[in-house]
Amino acid sequence: MGKVLESSLWRSSDFGTSYTKLTLQPGVTTIIDNFYICPTNKRKIILVSSSLSDREQNLFLSTDEGTSFQRQPITFLVETLLFHPRDEDKVLAYTKESKLYVSLDLGKKWTLLQEQVTKDHVFWAVSGVDADPNLVHMETQDLSGGFRYVTCQIHSCSDEMLAAPFPGPIDHGSLAVQDDYVLLKTTSTNQTKYYVSYRRNEFVLMKLPKYALPKDLQVISTDESQVFVAVQEWYQTDTYNLYQSDPRGVRYALVLEDVRSSRQAEESVLIDILEVRGVKGVFLANRKVDGKVMTLITYNKGRDWDFLRPPSSDMNGKPTNCQPPDCHLHLHLRWADNPYVSGTVHTKDTTPGLIMGAGNLGSQLVEYKEEMYITADCGRTWRQVFEEEHHILYLDHGGVIVAIKDTSIPLKILKFSVDGGVTWSTHNFTSTSVFVDGLLSEPGDETLVMTVFGHISFRSDWELVKVDFRPSFSRPCGENDYSSWDLTSLQGDRCIMGQQRSFRKRKPASWCVQGRSFTSALTARVCQCRDSDFLCDYGFERTPSLEPGTKCVANFWFNPLAPPDDCAVGQTYTSSLGYRKVVSNVCEGGVDLWRGPGPLQCPLTRPRGLRVSILGEAVAVRPGEDVLFVVRQEQGDILTTKYQVDLGDGFKAMYVNLTLTAEPIRHRYESPGVYRVSVRAENVAGHDEAVLFVQVNSPLQALYLEVAPVVGINQDMNLTAVLLPPNPNLTVFYWWIGHSLQPLLSLDNSVTTRFAAPGDVRVSVQAACGSSVLQDSRVVRVLDQFQLVPLCFSRELDALNPNTPEWREDVGLVVTRLLSKETSVPEELLVTVVRPGLPTVADLYVLLPPPRPTRKRSLSSDKRLTAVRQVLSAQKISFLLQGGLRVLVALRDTDTESQRLGGGSGYWAVVVLFVVGVFAVGAIVLYKFKRKRPGRTVYAQMHNEKEQEMTSPVSRSEDAQGTAMQGNHSGVVLSINSREMHGYLVS
Repeated sequence: MGKVLESSLWRSSDFGTSYTKLTLQPGVTTIIDNFYICPTNKRKIILVSSSLSDREQNLFLSTDEGTSFQRQPITFLVETLLFHPRDEDKVLAYTKESKLYVSLDLGKKWTLLQEQVTKDHVFWAVSGVDADPNLVHMETQDLSGGFRYVTCQIHSCSDEMLAAPFPGPIDHGSLAVQDDYVLLKTTSTNQTKYYVSYRRNEFVLMKLPKYALPKDLQVISTDESQVFVAVQEWYQTDTYNLYQSDPRGVRYALVLEDVRSSRQAEESVLIDILEVRGVKGVFLANRKVDGKVMTLITYNKGRDWDFLRPPSSDMNGKPTNCQPPDCHLHLHLRWADNPYVSGTVHTKDTTPGLIMGAGNLGSQLVEYKEEMYITADCGRTWRQVFEEEHHILYLDHGGVIVAIKDTSIPLKILKFSVDGGVTWSTHNFTSTSVFVDGLLSEPGDETLVMTVFGHISFRSDWELVKVDFRPSFSRPCGENDYSSWDLTSLQGDRCIMGQQRSFRKRKPASWCVQGRSFTSALTARVCQCRDSDFLCDYGFERTPSLEPGTKCVANFWFNPLAPPDDCAVGQTYTSSLGYRKVVSNVCEGGVDLWRGPGPLQCPLTRPRGLRVSILGEAVAVRPGEDVLFVVRQEQGDILTTKYQVDLGDGFKAMYVNLTLTAEPIRHRYESPGVYRVSVRAENVAGHDEAVLFVQVNSPLQALYLEVAPVVGINQDMNLTAVLLPPNPNLTVFYWWIGHSLQPLLSLDNSVTTRFAAPGDVRVSVQAACGSSVLQDSRVVRVLDQFQLVPLCFSRELDALNPNTPEWREDVGLVVTRLLSKETSVPEELLVTVVRPGLPTVADLYVLLPPPRPTRKRSLSSDKRLTAVRQVLSAQKISFLLQGGLRVLVALRDTDTESQRLGGGSGYWAVVVLFVVGVFAVGAIVLYKFKRKRPGRTVYAQMHNEKEQEMTSPVSRSEDAQGTAMQGNHSGVVLSINSREMHGYLVS
């Protein structure tokens, strides 16, 4: 057994100078699983722990920043805790059993809210957006196994009090509640759709370009009244395209193509884009084109992108000889998984303009090159500072930058800069070399105290080393200690996002403390609007132009003059000229590319895009099952439209406002069959119609494959599938012959095939009806020579024949055993097959033993056939049934049957095709099934019987021609004639 070590909890109140070990339970070995700090009151802490003595979990609660803890036993196993964003005593607990609990008193008492909740898809109410601060958003699994988006109030979250803001099922793990938006996706009939709700209004379909056809969508950010998403389109494999939305999150415009992506553990996707913290609107992205990865920067949320300018000299003052457009600076943007390690690119809200990351100079990003570069003016100018990657930590608003080499060898020295990375000094932070794991500073506070944590050896405990820069900064900063810098794009433009912004930073010669109250923003002046403040609107794309700037033209599929889909009579709309202002851009006056023609009256339009479906997207249901029909209309007026609904079984009705209310139509089909459901929407301007074929069937119960066990080479063989219940016109049969991976398809329960070579061939059939699928298999022995003897039985057997496959198989085995015993012919050379139907008859296959190498045996002198005929003629083969009835087996008169098949070079073989007319099989089998199951409705009949009832007649010659297969089975093509297909679709 492995040894379980006790977790040690230490606390420091003097910036790491000294630590005190906390004892949670005296005399009890305690394992700390996790700890959580309240975001609105950091004095309140919850520790999640378990112990070896009792197997339950405990919470340890502190309200004095960890000075003391109160133990609180709990009856569930905590996976994660989630503090309320504003109310410091309200906490949600997600358990390992997928249950959600809530506490209103910082974990002392807990109440179960919901079960079957999806991990990491639970959200507290968003302040300023949700009207009720006690609301919880969550993704849950219902009894049918589907997932839904529900909300409830923490004081009343029973099933009766649950609200479903989105009416239908959603994809597992797709719910996201961020800022003003709720986003989710649904997948049905292999089509994925993305929905958004803005400020808790109704959900609407997110409008990406019509032919984007997304395979995946990842949300990058939702701040500043806009959704920024990365979309993997149908043609992309390891790249995504970036889109930004309008304020409602509905209409999306392309801002950058082919951003690199990578798939991480647990199938999570990482998009190689980074939002630069501290200056809104600035992003870095790694674009991959033709296998090359290059870093780009934007200052206006994706409206314009540029390459990073390379420094003219390296850290040693030597020329880099890196000149655009062939050479630029490229950075690794991926963040480290460890939250205590800085990550490859480091930015911070309290240090605007300061960016530090690892990368290289050249025509593309090189994975193994990790030179360190820094910029203090938000990417306008860069400087190389190290030749290897370093851990980075910003102290006192960037007044001190600390760097420690990211290496696998132990270190004693750290480097620091007090002038924005221009010069660097070294400091021995320890007398004993330490393997450095990361850097820490006091969370949320801009201090000059930091901690290096690591270990002396791989078997030692962690070592914490405090580094205090406060003695070097003896006074607080004054106004004269600061200089200003202006945010400027790479083209020298100071009007960015509609304003000129200035920031202040400490002068390099001023060794003073900026402190917690320091703010870097200095001034902001609004600019007049220009072309660069607008990007292409939804439905438009940017085209290169010889003139300054770019032009937005409509996509081929988009009509900018058409009214919007939700345009209703009496309302007005404005058509787009192809431009819209970048969201969060605050420019005023000047150029206005957005305004189009004045308000236009919404015309009365005919209904278009009418669709009718079953809730849940099913098209096959069971008799007596409630069916919910949903009618949707993509375009056209709905207020003046009437909807005529015909459900195919005699139910007809007229509706108004059917698509406006979105109320489903509840119906129930009592009898199996195919029903044609139609909805006709009509107003003064025109009409549209939607049709849905609904299959009403019972689940398949039994399937048996009727196959003759022996057949001659290149001779027709009939394969028949006996199905219970038959479900006429509703079942599709898949036939697999031999090792072929491509099935043959039929709507009939029998097909004909041939085999070109001798050997054992496995034949399988699958019957699919709705969601019910059954399979059966048989092995057919293909021979070039064998002998067939027709048999008959006493007529009394017909009255006791249930006509089931199992009964026929048992009778055949009995006859085979009796014949083998009387004739001394081995059982493996005799096969008796009882045919379906009445009168009861059978075929006896007499097989030949393997040929002897000494001499060729003459078939005409085979004594086995003579012995079989003799015992049958002498009436020596009989068996008893219930009631003492003896059944006699005899030779059958076969004057009209063919006696010889196949075989060449003087050899002979006789075979009778195992083909039974489908009408006879259907009628007899169904009759026997009904006899065993009294009261069954006549509507459920065999396929061909139903075909006579529901379609035009098909002769047996036509039917056989439509399903016949010629030649080798590996090259067979099965055709379904048009009358069969017509019978399948028409009710």
